[in-house]
Amino acid sequence: MSIGDEILRTFKSGGAMVKLIYINLAVFLGINIIYVVFFLLGIPKDSVGLIQWLAVPAWLPNLAARPWTLITYMFTHENFLHILFNLLTFYWFSIIFLSYFDDKKLLNVYILGGITGAIFYIVAYNAFPAFSSALPASYALGASASILAIMIAISTYVPNYSVYLVFIGPIKLKYLAIFFIFIDILSIPAGNAGGHIAHLGGAFFGWMFTLQYKRGGDITKWFGKIMDWLFSLFKRRQHIKVTYRRAPADDMEYNKIKIERQSEIDRILEKISKGGYESLSKEEKDTLFKAGK
Repeated sequence: MSIGDEILRTFKSGGAMVKLIYINLAVFLGINIIYVVFFLLGIPKDSVGLIQWLAVPAWLPNLAARPWTLITYMFTHENFLHILFNLLTFYWFSIIFLSYFDDKKLLNVYILGGITGAIFYIVAYNAFPAFSSALPASYALGASASILAIMIAISTYVPNYSVYLVFIGPIKLKYLAIFFIFIDILSIPAGNAGGHIAHLGGAFFGWMFTLQYKRGGDITKWFGKIMDWLFSLFKRRQHIKVTYRRAPADDMEYNKIKIERQSEIDRILEKISKGGYESLSKEEKDTLFKAGK
């Protein structure tokens, strides 16, 4: 089996966590392979605007022209350390998340958390004067908002669950979640404000998901139904094979065989009534057994 076949098999058989990791890696590799081609051809990568077709813009006219970026941005990374840190964090918290929730909820929280993060980012950049000068050229990308949604969701659900951190030791999820949220809040003026605001949007969705789930609700249920419908469109439809079995002969011959068979059964039953079952021959017993079946 080739490496490509093995990757495809793992992708198909893996759960939501594996599929999301693979999609992020595929987009990252695709972008950077295209950049290598541009470099060899002497084309400046910024002149093509590849990232602008995948990253979500804050400026509403750009967003209206590329609405799909509300989804694609959460799978898009340019920098190796960016995707490495994101995917490692996603893996660690997804393992804990899947101990309490199913695959479908992981996917739903990832996507909806990412969308909520994008909405927070877009609203903030259009509402606050501090971002007015950067608004037309501002874009957000990365899976961080989706990952924060998963992190806060599971931290809210099992706040006293402890994880072991190198050089720190065991720490409860609730303290880890509070630390990340405060870092994002305090980092807004320091740079990458849009990214930190998107993180807070993802965190807000994760908190809302668990809050409603503990009350017996599921705010991702509607989205799960949409995803089920979309996946059903791509499932291979089973082809129904219709076969025709020929009759043993024409109607007259078939009726003749049927009458002869019934006569033989009647004869065997009459023999049983006179001499008992043990009076039958082996062939007669077999005939009666087949007729009974």
